[in-house]
Amino acid sequence: MSYDDLMTLRPGVSFNEQGEAQVLVWAPKAESVQLQFAEDAKILDLEPQDYGFWILQTRALWPGDRYGFLLDGKGPYPDPATLYQPEGVHGLSGVFDLRKFNWTDQSWKNLALKEYIIYELHTGTFTPEGTFAAMEEKLDHMVGLGVNAIEIMPVSQFAGDRNWGYDGVFPYSVQNSYGGPVAAPEALQRLVNACHEKGIAVILDMVYNHLGPEGNILGNFGHYFTNKYHTPWGDAINFDDAWSDAVRHYFVQNALMWFRDFHIDGLRLDAVHAIKDLGPVHILQQIKQEVDELSHKTGRAHYLIVEMDLNDTRFVKPVEAGGYGMDAQWIDEFHHALRVSSGQERSGYYADFNGVASLAKSFRDAYVYDGIYSEHRKRKFGMKAEGIPGHQFIVFSQNHDHIGNRMLGERTSRLVSFEMQKLLAGAVFLSPFIPLLFMGEEWAEPNPFQYFVSHTDEELAEAVRKGRKREFAAFHLEGEAPDPVAVSTFENSKLQWELIHRPPHQTMLQYYRKWIALRKTLPLFRECDRNGLSVEVFQEKELIYIQRVWGRQHLAGFLNFSKSAQQVPLPSEHLSWHKMIASSDLVWGGQQEMPDHADAGALTVAPESVVVYSNIINS
Repeated sequence: MSYDDLMTLRPGVSFNEQGEAQVLVWAPKAESVQLQFAEDAKILDLEPQDYGFWILQTRALWPGDRYGFLLDGKGPYPDPATLYQPEGVHGLSGVFDLRKFNWTDQSWKNLALKEYIIYELHTGTFTPEGTFAAMEEKLDHMVGLGVNAIEIMPVSQFAGDRNWGYDGVFPYSVQNSYGGPVAAPEALQRLVNACHEKGIAVILDMVYNHLGPEGNILGNFGHYFTNKYHTPWGDAINFDDAWSDAVRHYFVQNALMWFRDFHIDGLRLDAVHAIKDLGPVHILQQIKQEVDELSHKTGRAHYLIVEMDLNDTRFVKPVEAGGYGMDAQWIDEFHHALRVSSGQERSGYYADFNGVASLAKSFRDAYVYDGIYSEHRKRKFGMKAEGIPGHQFIVFSQNHDHIGNRMLGERTSRLVSFEMQKLLAGAVFLSPFIPLLFMGEEWAEPNPFQYFVSHTDEELAEAVRKGRKREFAAFHLEGEAPDPVAVSTFENSKLQWELIHRPPHQTMLQYYRKWIALRKTLPLFRECDRNGLSVEVFQEKELIYIQRVWGRQHLAGFLNFSKSAQQVPLPSEHLSWHKMIASSDLVWGGQQEMPDHADAGALTVAPESVVVYSNIINS
C-alpha cells in the first residue's frame, strides 16, 4: 500500500462492509509486529508497509475480542489507537465496531456558531452515577434551561476512574468507567444521538498538546515525541521533527473520527499554545483543512474551538488569510477582568487587570492585552482583534480551570454575594460573544470543583499529592490543599441536583433561564455584532454602560459592580425605554424593583446589579 493511501486510513482496528477487520499500526521502531489475542494467545503477524506502518487484514478479529501488540516479541501492549480499554490503561484493548450503532439523527443540523449557548460539564461529577447514560437523563434540564450545546471535558482513557480528563493516554478511546451498562464508545454514541434528538450540539474537549503520565505507551511504537521542545509535561508531541508525518496523521485522523463516527459537532482543543509546530503547515491548519473536506462530503458543519494563552488572531483567522482557521477561541481575559471587577483578589496574573476598565476593554476589543505592556509578563503582549467577529470568542464567568485551579476549588457562589453572581452572569450574556456556563453555575451550586486524580501508580500518585501541596504552600493559613488522590475530593465535587428545587438556588435557575431566553429570541442579543457596540466606563462608580444596536433595535445595559446605588443617564434619542431584565428585581431575589418603563434621563441602578433597557416592547 502506498504512503499516500496509508495516510487516508484510520489507525487501529476498523471493519469493512464484509465484516473483515483491518488493523493499522505505526511502529517504525520495531523489526516485527504481531497481534496477540487475549483469549487463546493466538498470534497473527502484521505486514510491514512504507514509513514504518504495519497492516493486517483478517476475519479472525471480532467486536468484543481483547488484543494487544507484540513488538519484537515484547508486550503485549495496548493499541495506540484503541477505541476501548475495558480494563483501564494497563489492560489489553477491546475491539469495537464504530459502524454498528443505529444513528437516528439524520435530520440534525448543527447550529450556527453564533447561536451556541455552551454548557461545560465533567462526566464523572455531573451526576451521582458519573456515566454518559446518567447524563442523558439530565438532557431535559438542559432543554428547560435553554442551552443548545454541551461541552464535555476530555473522555480519552486515563488511569483509574477519577480524573479531570487531561491525563488521557489513548486519544482514540472512550473512558471505560463512563460507559455504565454498555461499552463506553457505544454509550457516548448514544449520548450524542440523544442530544441531537433534543436539539443540543455536542462539543468534545480534546488534548493534542501532551499525553498523560500513566499508561503512555506510544513511545514504544514510534517517534511520537521529540526533545526538540520543552513542555510542562516533558518532551513535546512530535509535529515537526523527523518522522512527524505519521504523528500528524494520527492526530488528524483522530479529529476526523470524532466528527465522522461519533457525530460530534465541535472539538475544543486544550491549550494549543503548548503545541509546538514550526513546520510550513501548522498541525491546526492541517486539521482544519481535513475537517472542511469531511464537511464538504457529509454536508455537516463541524467546529474547531481552541483554548490558548496567546492573544494571537493567527489562530482564528481563515486559512486563506494566513491563519490556522480555528472557528473560535476561549477568552480568559474577559473572565480575569470580570473576576477583578467583582472585588476578588488580584494575585498572580490577575494583577494585570484593572477592574471595570479592563472589562470594558474586553467587551469592546475581546483581548485586554492587544499589544500593550503587561506588568505580569514584563513585556508587551498580544495583538488587536480587529475584524474578528464576536462569534469567534467564547466568554464565561467561571469554568473548570478557574474553579479547580484554586486551592480549595471554590465556585463563584462561595466567593461573592448572590447579587454579584447575578451580575456576573448578566455580563456574560450581555457580551457580543458566545456565552459559556460551567455545570451547576445556573443554580449557584455551592459544592467545589476540586482537582482529582486516581493514578494506580503509587509513586506517581504521591508525586501529584506533594506537587499540589507545594503549589499552594503560600496559602497554608487557609488550610491544607485537598488530597487529589482521595475519593472524597472527587465525591465532594459532584453536583447537588436536589438544590434546584430549593431557594435561593431555584431563583438563580429561573434567572439564568430568563437570560438565555432573551439571548436566543432577540436578534439584538443573539447577534454577536461588535460593530453595533459601544462601551463607556465610569471607573469611580465601578460601572459600565453598554449600548448595542441592531437595525432599529437599541439596548442600554448598566453593570454596577459597586456596593452603592449609582445614578446613570438613559440616552435621549429614544423617548421610551422598556425593561428587559434587572437582577435587583424582587422576582430574582433582589431588593430594588426597577421600573418597567423609563424615559430619557436619570436612572438609579442598584448595588451589585445589572439592568437592561431597550426600545423594544418586552412581550
